[in-house]
Formats: sequence, structure tokens, C-alpha cells
Amino acid sequence: MTVQVRHITILGATGSIGTSTLDVISRHPEQYKVVALTGSSQIERLAKACIDHQPAYAVVLDEQAADRLQGMLADHAPDTCVLCGADALTRVATLPEVDTVMAAIVGSAGMPATLAAARAGKRVLLANKETLVLAGGLFMNAVRDSGAELLPIDSEHNAIYQVLPIAFREHPYRTSLAAAGISKLLLTASGGPFRTRSLDSLHRVTPEEAVRHPNWSMGQKISVDSASMMNKGLEVIEAHWLFNAPASQIQVVVHPQSVVHSMVEYQDGSVLAQLGSPDMRIPIAYGLAYPHRIETGVRPLNLFEVGRLDFEEPDLQRFPCLALAFAALESGGAATAVLNAANEIAVAAFLSGQIRFTDIPVLIEKTLSALPCLPADSIESLLAADGEARRVASQELATCTC
Repeated sequence: MTVQVRHITILGATGSIGTSTLDVISRHPEQYKVVALTGSSQIERLAKACIDHQPAYAVVLDEQAADRLQGMLADHAPDTCVLCGADALTRVATLPEVDTVMAAIVGSAGMPATLAAARAGKRVLLANKETLVLAGGLFMNAVRDSGAELLPIDSEHNAIYQVLPIAFREHPYRTSLAAAGISKLLLTASGGPFRTRSLDSLHRVTPEEAVRHPNWSMGQKISVDSASMMNKGLEVIEAHWLFNAPASQIQVVVHPQSVVHSMVEYQDGSVLAQLGSPDMRIPIAYGLAYPHRIETGVRPLNLFEVGRLDFEEPDLQRFPCLALAFAALESGGAATAVLNAANEIAVAAFLSGQIRFTDIPVLIEKTLSALPCLPADSIESLLAADGEARRVASQELATCTC
């Protein structure tokens, strides 16, 4: 069998998703060629990845970082062209020789390059929540108009994708969930580190406790989002756009073991689930090799060791961020962009010790209330909403009204 070599740009190569992607690629050098790697603050890690994979391009944030990286690559990766800035991110996401883009930059910074990759008709492996949270309608339109392939990498959405009917998962906007025989999508959530912690003690949560996830190894921001269940709220918004699913057909199920990654309930009463070890290399490999499957290096799931699978309804008093996400989705317009921006400000403030863990949803709700009806009809209006939300959230933070 002839192996098609896929040429890949990794946006966010130094984060957990990026490094896991490189790990999978390194196991199959005959199938994947890294064309471009991007990073922001972890220049040493980016330099090592460039030396290991010899990409044609490396992208960093600014000229100072570019000079530093260039010096580190001079002897071991001299042919790697070092670029910097947002325009360079878009350039490497749309290179003619690139057919696959792993979109793994955390936060709104990754959205323009990811959208550009979709408009260029690439296979987009979407690990960046904010692209759909900020600009879901525009992004899905770009995918349809260009003929791009979109494969979700979040473990929950990847699980749903795997157990949907093939025709629907590849072209969800040609029909509806109901027409495909689907009743609802069931997004599983671990419940994070505070699932059983007493409510009256949550205001004493420290950043160190919040980033200590019981099942997954993730960055600080996404770990805090998991602890507050804002991460799951953002995933609800993602699922709405990825699968053409109204909010009423998306249900969150708390599943502490993180073995069932998500489920689809069909109209005949069947529930199909995807199970696996909690290791992001599984969905990454699925996206890289689709529709085939490749070895990942992940230890096989041992159900005898797991022993039991538990499921609970989410407690919205404990996790108000989840309720805020559903409300923002129902509000429409740019509300989900406002939600995301306010959350980024709130989480950063919590991690730096400016506010308490329980102040995160308060700050988000105040920002949403202050900006109820912003438009979402263009990328410019969405970026303006993002900026205005950050201004309002920062103002609330400065006056300590949360």
C-alpha cells in the first residue's frame, strides 16, 4: 500500500497538544513531515522540536524571540527559517505545501490563523476551543465554502465524531441530528479536582490546587477552566457548531473516571460511546490518520483495573460557569465571544492572586450583563466584541466589584 505523506503545520507546538502531536508523528516518520512549528514563550522547547524535526519554518511572537531562536538553531537546524508575528502564523497555516494544520494555540490568539487554514481548504485538526467559541458561524461557513476537512481533537468532540454516522460527521450541515436518527449528544466531564469539595470552602481554593487535575495533564489555563467547568461550557458551544446541534440536544454528564470520553444517544434508544485511556495522543492520532488508525504509544485501556464507571448530573451551584456558557449560547450574537474573553481575564487574575476562584463566574457574569447585544456578523465585529469584553472585565477587575 502506498503511504500518503501528510505535510503538517503545528500551531502551538510547545503546549501539551503540540508536544503530544510531535510524539505521535515521531512514531510514524514515513507518514508525516513537519513543515512549520510555532511557539510563544517556551523558546528552548521550540528549539528542541525544530532540531528534532527540521521544519522549514518556525514562528515566534516577536523579533527578540526570533533572534534568540535563530541563534539556538544556527548549528543544528540552519535551514529552518525563523519568522515572527501574527501574519507569520497565518502564512505557515496556509502554505501551499501544507495539507494538515494542528490548531493548538490556547486562547483567542490562535483564531485568525486557524480560520485562515480553513479558508485555504486544509485538513484542520481543531484543538483550539476559542476559534469556535468566538467565531463558530464564520468558521463553519469557511469550512463548507472551501471544502476543508475539520476533525475535532478535544477528547470529547473527537469521541462524538467517532461514533456519529459517517455521512453526518463529515457533513453535519447537510441535514440535522434528528434526520440522522440522533436524540442528543452526551459530553462527559471529569468534574475536575473540586467535584466533591464542600461548597463553602471553594472561595479558599488556591491556584496550585486548581491546576492539579485528577486525570489529565494540561496547561494552567485549561486546568483552571476544568476546575470551574468553564472548559465544559466552551465544549458545549464547540459541539453546537461542530455538529449542528441545538443547545437543547447537548447534555453534560459528569464521569469522574474519564474513561468514557463522550456518547451519542440515538432515537432507537441506543447509546454509543468511545472509551479509552485519558491520553490526548489517541484523538490526535485519529485526526492525523483519519480515516485510518495508527499506533500511538498509549497504554491500552484495562477495564478490569478501571473496575467501575460512575455518572452524575453536574451541580450548577458548584459550577456556575457551565450555566453561564449555556446562557451565552442561547443568547446568540457575540455573547460566547464575550464569555470567553471575560473568562480569560478572570482566570489570569485568579492565577496571579488578584481574585478568588469563586470570583471567576462573578466577573464573567458582570461582563456579559454589561455587553448584552454585540453583533457577530464579521470577524471584525467579533474581534471588537472580544476587545470590548476584555476592557469591561479589566475595568471590573480594577475596581474590585466582583
